[in-house]
Amino acid sequence: MEFDCYFGSVNRKRLRTFLTGTAVVLIALLTATIASTSGCASFGAVSVPHQKSAHYGNGKFVNEEQTGVMRDGAGGALHEWLSSTTMRAPSCPLPLVTPTFTSPPASGLRITWLGHSTTLIELDGAVILTDPMWSERASPSTWVGPKRFHPPVLPLDQLPKLDAVIISHDHYDHLDMNTVKALAQTGVPFHVGLGVGRHLEGWGVPTAQIIEHDWESVTKLPNGMEIVSTPARHFSGRRGFGNNGTLWTSWSLVGPVHRVFFSGDTGLTRAFSSVAEKWGPFDVAMLEIGQWHPSWGDIHLGPDGALKAFALLRAKKLFPIHWSTFELGLHAWSEPAETLTLEAEKRGVAIVTPRLGESVEPLEAQTRAWWRAYPPMTTECPK
Repeated sequence: MEFDCYFGSVNRKRLRTFLTGTAVVLIALLTATIASTSGCASFGAVSVPHQKSAHYGNGKFVNEEQTGVMRDGAGGALHEWLSSTTMRAPSCPLPLVTPTFTSPPASGLRITWLGHSTTLIELDGAVILTDPMWSERASPSTWVGPKRFHPPVLPLDQLPKLDAVIISHDHYDHLDMNTVKALAQTGVPFHVGLGVGRHLEGWGVPTAQIIEHDWESVTKLPNGMEIVSTPARHFSGRRGFGNNGTLWTSWSLVGPVHRVFFSGDTGLTRAFSSVAEKWGPFDVAMLEIGQWHPSWGDIHLGPDGALKAFALLRAKKLFPIHWSTFELGLHAWSEPAETLTLEAEKRGVAIVTPRLGESVEPLEAQTRAWWRAYPPMTTECPK
């Protein structure tokens, strides 16, 4: 029988062979995909209602301001993604510094940038790890998804003893299953937003090591430092395009002497003014600048938004994060840092830009535009 009306002149036997082969390939791909997500474990747990939170309504968490994931629809960003020739990933190996933690910071405050939003903060004797991400891909899969520009700057087992891990939200570039499982074996407490603890429990983290926070909740560490969940403007979800079933958060680290603000992922929000009033003055505001797009302006800062957020937070120094490790945006890989540096100079904002793996005592550190030695700022790799 010929299928002339739809397929043209195609023999049924050949069509059946083609469809069977296609089905086999699709099943094989699906099986491989599921296997590469550890049998779907990396997708995390299904969210549950949190009716007691003032930030939860109609089956999801909500921002304080009306917020959209795409300001202008997906068309413009999709066209840019398909047509742009921007160098979104570095073409040369990036400079890595191997940090050592043999002595405490002289000033009492030291920050080591480990890439993207992963940092080690030593603050008045406490040691805090932020958004730990050691896997090769920011993805539920081990074989597809955004791949690191650079290897981790040091193995997990070379970190100093941690007093806490703070996680801003459950997206894959901030909450990494394999990293969490490895850190859990050390007994470190995990501080997370409401609902995120279910992911951790599903990965075998003991309940006693999980502290869930609503915004404005406070946990005090033995040295007197307070870990405070503060508002952010973002979204959440690991199983689709953001079901907002878990709470995203920024963090304020309030020590006996020093104070640090960590943004996680966020758009600009007026809540930062009240955060500064309640939990400042901040020595350092660690703000996301990269992997953003104007269409995502409600949920990501970018360089200009980071400078506006910095003004609301009234900190002494701006420490940029969320750049130079993954390709998650459409801009040149070093554009956010370059734009931030130029605009900060115009506005008289003090920023600190360490290399990957570099430890700095931020109140004394100066801006170093190390990325200018690497493409796309130049056409050759530095020797």
